[in-house]
Amino acid sequence: MKAPGHIIFLGAPGVGKGTQAKIIAQRLLLPHVSTGDMLRASVTSGSEVGRRAHAVMESGALVGDDIILGIIAERLAHNDASGGVIFDGFPRTLVQAEGLDRLLDSAGKLGIKHVLHIVLADEEIISRLSGRRVCEKCGAIYHVNFHPSIREGLCDRCGGELRQRDDDRPEVLRRRLAVYKSETAPLVSYYLSKPGYAEIEGSGDTAAVSARIAAILGLEG
Repeated sequence: MKAPGHIIFLGAPGVGKGTQAKIIAQRLLLPHVSTGDMLRASVTSGSEVGRRAHAVMESGALVGDDIILGIIAERLAHNDASGGVIFDGFPRTLVQAEGLDRLLDSAGKLGIKHVLHIVLADEEIISRLSGRRVCEKCGAIYHVNFHPSIREGLCDRCGGELRQRDDDRPEVLRRRLAVYKSETAPLVSYYLSKPGYAEIEGSGDTAAVSARIAAILGLEG
């Protein structure tokens, strides 16, 4: 059964909102909409938008609201979004949040049902992300401490070389977190005044966080 509306996952980079958003998308049979994945695809394609986004992402800043809102508007026009979507990493600014509300209102679409804000200490975020390694061939994700590959630096699945993303380097992570706090955290105040907002502790393993989210959404075990 599909949820009668959209669900937003909020949280700083590395809190696990992407993992949890995918889990909920599968359970509710709703599309998982990640602006981060969309932007990385644009970077890989080498398009003009991708080149602009790459420069911004490397600096630790946020991609412009106009680019993001355009991507979202196109995605919501797809038929599979009619019953709602799981927003992962969007909105990130008040302009985006207000733009999304206008978009949904003007199009007569379903509104926001839940805003799930996952919180985690900065140092745990940096530890999680700075140790992440991604296979440049198949995209498999590892962690030097929590999920290392059998052969150091090589993917267990395809043998590809494991790389650290530019935006996972500690110095970039600290800038990203500073940007998040100054530009994105005000979203909490915006959504606090609306129904459906909930704060979720992001510490512990994936199953523990999933259980907290499931309880809020009223999903059975």
